[in-house]
Amino acid sequence: MQDRQDSAAKRFLFLQGPIGPFFDMVGAQLRGWGHATFRINLSGGDRRLWTGPNATDFTGAPEEWPAFLDTFLDEHAITDIVLLGEAREYHLRAIAAAKLRGINVAVTDFGYMRPDWITLEHDGMNGTSRFPRDRDAILRLAAPLGPPDLVVRFWDSFFNQAIWDMRYSLDTAVSWRFRRYATHQLHTPVQIYLGMALRLVLRRFANQHAARVMARVQDRGPLFLLAMQMETDFAIRAYSHYPDNDAVIEEVFASFASHAPAAARLLVKVHPLDPFAKNWSRRVRQAAGRHGIAERVEYLGGGNLGDIVEHCQGVVTVTSTVGMRSIVERLPTYALGDALYRIEGLVSPGTLAEFWCNPQPPEPYLREAFLRAAAHYLHVRGAFYRRPGLDAAAYDTAKRLHDGLPEYRTERLEPPEV
Repeated sequence: MQDRQDSAAKRFLFLQGPIGPFFDMVGAQLRGWGHATFRINLSGGDRRLWTGPNATDFTGAPEEWPAFLDTFLDEHAITDIVLLGEAREYHLRAIAAAKLRGINVAVTDFGYMRPDWITLEHDGMNGTSRFPRDRDAILRLAAPLGPPDLVVRFWDSFFNQAIWDMRYSLDTAVSWRFRRYATHQLHTPVQIYLGMALRLVLRRFANQHAARVMARVQDRGPLFLLAMQMETDFAIRAYSHYPDNDAVIEEVFASFASHAPAAARLLVKVHPLDPFAKNWSRRVRQAAGRHGIAERVEYLGGGNLGDIVEHCQGVVTVTSTVGMRSIVERLPTYALGDALYRIEGLVSPGTLAEFWCNPQPPEPYLREAFLRAAAHYLHVRGAFYRRPGLDAAAYDTAKRLHDGLPEYRTERLEPPEV
């Protein structure tokens, strides 16, 4: 193994991360390379996830957080902050404080590319990402890079994720010490777990229903897919103007009713991990009725995404990674939110009204360059909840934090003088 103790020692502060051992493993690796690590626990659940040294509990009210954090950063001479979910209120304050002090911020989450990639990038994701949105800059960034390896190397575990999540939520709920903690979640843990359990029970029937729907509609005119995200996914609120999925459905249905060809049909697919806090089948049916398109809209509570996308002429989403999947598959894609891939030439241009009648696929050269650059600069291979992907992701994340995250050098190169 390469000896990485030759770089100047850094002082890392870990805030909230994946609900599992990932941050703990990254911290241990960094300490092994001579760096100092610190942790601030905001909830009882956070305490369970960190076994390393230098853990501090913040038990104050949210309005006390900025002053507490300012003091902590200065007293401990923090050089780097690592977190998941840069749009959470606690993290927004931390990023602002870091920028005032020249502290590096590294943000991680599930990858834009799935299933065995995680993100690790400067400052934030999607709308807050530093990744260039300019076509020429992306082409220059990708020029020296090889194509990404899209063969699946690791698998994650929903079961492990659910177990860790339940432990975390229980510890958070029963911890009187952190009673003033303000969560970013929309639904209670009980709502989420009961809903997810119901979805697992009904998965087989949902998949069978989706197969019947696809067999019925795939040859009856152009098909479009609206890929929903979980409302508990903070990305909807952080990177778009939509408060919830209901608002997305209303806007898309109104546009489809007014502008889509008469023969076109719209598939609405729920996220496979949606917690059933709302009855989306009924809400989709009611919204379609209000807009006069009940016979042209199909709800999918299950089904294989790859098979569904294969039969579609276009995909609409807010910031979902399904949009990334459709770009990989060279399908016309329309991003309603400020997604990373909302780039001219990569997603279909113009308005949603225009998309229904004239969906444009991604430009081949830009698509290839975008995938190369995104894989190289924004992603680490691995998974959060299952070995060996967890081990690979933790080691390579620590390596990048040790070395420093790569910068996006996109300046135009001048020809040499002759």
